[in-house]
Amino acid sequence: MTESPSRVGVLAAGDLSDEQRAAFEWLDAREGVAAEVVPLVAGPSGGDRDGPFRRFDVLWWHRAAPLHDADPLGDAAAAIDDFLADGGGLLLTLRAMASVDRLSVESVPPDRVGTESLAEPTGVLWRSLYADHPALASLEGLRHPLRDRGTVPAVRYERVLPERGEALASTVRGGGAVPDEVAAVSWAAGDGGAVLGLGAPVLFADPPAAADDPAADRLAETRDRLVAGCLRSLAVDDGTPARPTDAADMRRLRERVADAGEDGPGGRPKYHLTPPANWLNDPNGLIRWDGRYHVFYQYNPGGPYHNTIHWGHAVSDDLVTWSDEPVALSPSPDGPDRDGCWSGCAVDDDGIPTLLYTGGNGRDQLPCLATTDDPGLRTWNKYDGNPVIESPPTDLDVLETEHWRAEFRDHNVWREDGRWHHLIGTGLADGGGAALLYTGETLTEWRYEGPLLTGGPDAGAVWECPELLDLGDRRILHVSDYENVVYFLGDVVDGGFEVESEGLLDHGDFYAPQSLRDAKGDGAAGGDGAEGNDNPAGGGAAGGDDPAGGDAEGDEGTDRTLTWGWLPEARDVEAQWEAGWSGALSLPRVIEAGPDGTIRQRPADEVAELRTERLAAGATLDLSPGDRRRLDVSSAAIEIEAEIALDDADAVELSVFETPDRAERTPIRYERDGTLSVDRAPSSDDRRAFADPQSMPVPPHDEPLSLRVFLDRSVVEIYANGRHCLTSRVYPTRDDAVGVSAVAEGGRASISSLSAWAMGEAMPTGGSD
Repeated sequence: MTESPSRVGVLAAGDLSDEQRAAFEWLDAREGVAAEVVPLVAGPSGGDRDGPFRRFDVLWWHRAAPLHDADPLGDAAAAIDDFLADGGGLLLTLRAMASVDRLSVESVPPDRVGTESLAEPTGVLWRSLYADHPALASLEGLRHPLRDRGTVPAVRYERVLPERGEALASTVRGGGAVPDEVAAVSWAAGDGGAVLGLGAPVLFADPPAAADDPAADRLAETRDRLVAGCLRSLAVDDGTPARPTDAADMRRLRERVADAGEDGPGGRPKYHLTPPANWLNDPNGLIRWDGRYHVFYQYNPGGPYHNTIHWGHAVSDDLVTWSDEPVALSPSPDGPDRDGCWSGCAVDDDGIPTLLYTGGNGRDQLPCLATTDDPGLRTWNKYDGNPVIESPPTDLDVLETEHWRAEFRDHNVWREDGRWHHLIGTGLADGGGAALLYTGETLTEWRYEGPLLTGGPDAGAVWECPELLDLGDRRILHVSDYENVVYFLGDVVDGGFEVESEGLLDHGDFYAPQSLRDAKGDGAAGGDGAEGNDNPAGGGAAGGDDPAGGDAEGDEGTDRTLTWGWLPEARDVEAQWEAGWSGALSLPRVIEAGPDGTIRQRPADEVAELRTERLAAGATLDLSPGDRRRLDVSSAAIEIEAEIALDDADAVELSVFETPDRAERTPIRYERDGTLSVDRAPSSDDRRAFADPQSMPVPPHDEPLSLRVFLDRSVVEIYANGRHCLTSRVYPTRDDAVGVSAVAEGGRASISSLSAWAMGEAMPTGGSD
């Protein structure tokens, strides 16, 4: 039998209901438990530790019936707060969890409070991050159905998250994960006190399944073990985790994921930026401030799924080693960003770091602004007048969808010709994405100028994350259309973008990139300039009027544009949930114009500083037809440089993440017609991993093919001839999936200048606070 705290006060407002009586009888029958019904009444407060609950270890309020207008917890809240401040524990189950905002531990109550009719087994989907939580001490796994029949209370956080609580579990329904229905939350209180809310269907008055169903006993046993474990966790030191609030907390999250074994082939990348745990998507607010690089990103602290977006934050002095910072932006319960702080950018407004981001509230998404005087950019003050644009243009038929009154989001802001310019992504009702242009004298007052560019009905329904970059004699506008990052090369003429050519920035798992203009030469880590997204090149200092970078202060050298993109997972929701993390960022790329007017892409020079050991040095391999050669460069985190000449071969295959028996492998194939492809079908034995192939054209006239391939556990990031990029996510399952081999097909080929390096760690978890 699961051990429970010895003294439990079962709270009641008046007579016990049938459900409450059944729960009390269940608890009272447990060995070693002294259970007592105690009225929910007001008692001494203001620090009086001899209140009505002093004699208990844990209080439990269990309520299935709807709450009255006068919530009884409100009368007893002060006494319960005193009890918690003195180290006591409180369990709130079913509708009782909806009253948590009456206590001092929380201001945001669950937004889903009602009933639902069960048609399939429903219960808790526990977070892998907290698989060692005492509540699960006598349960195995993360999925725990509790009931499969009847109309039951439904109490959850869905569109919002608690402001101060830490999500412990979401919902499992019919065996499938429903991550955005958060059903269990913990809060820290006072000196060792804790609150645990459990909105999942833990009912005691009737069987959890039909009486003749053999599942009934199994579901009841799961319920018993879970509730007893929750009660016990409230009497255990550190048994109830609190919401992480500082850099040390974020590092501990990263360490917990590392301790779970996500450090081999197929695991969390080692030298690409990842969240400490949970969810990451779009890079946001890229800026170099006081000589430090700041990367913000879309982050969900509730788990590895896309919902209730906050802004995560990482910082670096050198683009090589990064450290986690506290969450920078969180939704405001009563603000226009109540449901999420979505994508945006950072600018320097005459010495004031400023964020423009999309706030979501209900079916509206509108631009919001925040500023800071914190030199570390950790804390931000939201503008009282948010949103800074109250609605999409009234003379434009902006696309309305099921979720949004208008698809109107994501911000690229720069200063040019003495004014601020502002791009917003959208979709048009008559078809096609568009990038809308606004201008303003300040960052809080905007005038709509018209579309900078529209794509037409064949260009994707919505253009997300538009960004305009200055490459010298040309500009590049890139947009993300739900599938690809499309770029247009040309120039701005009379308020519109004239397109000369177009293409894809990356042909694989790469989305929503954002850039900053770095006003210093490659390789230099110092400099005191403040560079951000305040010009059409992606950034400049001090709000300068020069579209190539303004009057940025920085080290001597050529300005460069650094771009990061989101590398989404290529495996299903279940696999991401079990891993406890989701999403990575690409390496920082330098985007520039070539002498022929086409774009060039290459990793920032600082990436070479991640090399820790040279595994190969300029070797040459002559490949006979069908003669596979295994290279002595095995590792799950390496960089490979090589030149491939087909000679008379039809193709050359470079196989990476390969097991000795080749049961798992990821072939990178270069063919005579100029196609470079990644075959993910044999990459993993995990059926939850996506197996679709990816390819890109590499014009034959570019031969010999010059490759830089970055392998990072679950990332394959390829740069071909300094022009073309293809990034893949793959998930080998075996620890020995670290080999590399090469073979020529249909003739002879050669690989020359073959060099390889083992790579270090970008976000180490060791060190002091």
